[in-house]
Amino acid sequence: MSAGVASPVAGKVVAMGDVPDPVFAQQLVGPGVAIEPEGGPQEALAPIDGTVVTLHPHAFVVAGADGKGVLVHLGIDTVKQKGEGFTPHVVQGESVRAGQPLIGWNPDSVRAAGYSAVVPVVALDAAETALSEMLTDGEAAAGERLFVWE
Repeated sequence: MSAGVASPVAGKVVAMGDVPDPVFAQQLVGPGVAIEPEGGPQEALAPIDGTVVTLHPHAFVVAGADGKGVLVHLGIDTVKQKGEGFTPHVVQGESVRAGQPLIGWNPDSVRAAGYSAVVPVVALDAAETALSEMLTDGEAAAGERLFVWE
């Protein structure tokens, strides 16, 4: 069963290999694409329908009914912010719909703290060949499909 994975934020599409973190750039947790978000306060949206299986102030994983998990990481090294500037709207174990706001944040605040605000969207433990119809450049709207996971 294939599923479309939507962008959690609006911004410029960035190749995973260009993310300034080796874990994401080398696709050690899985393939995907990243978004350099627009500035200002915004909401990070659920990329798929499913259950929030992991929730941190700066990152979350939503697993679909088929068990496929999508990781969304709001910025790089933002764990060092210890939750400051991030407002979760859901709890771990909650069922969510694609496009539902999950975490409020401000990419400009992340940048001001000295971190990259780029947002990797990762198909956890997937083979790169399992992803198709990947957006590879240009702009993505929040909620717009980034790729299909076969």
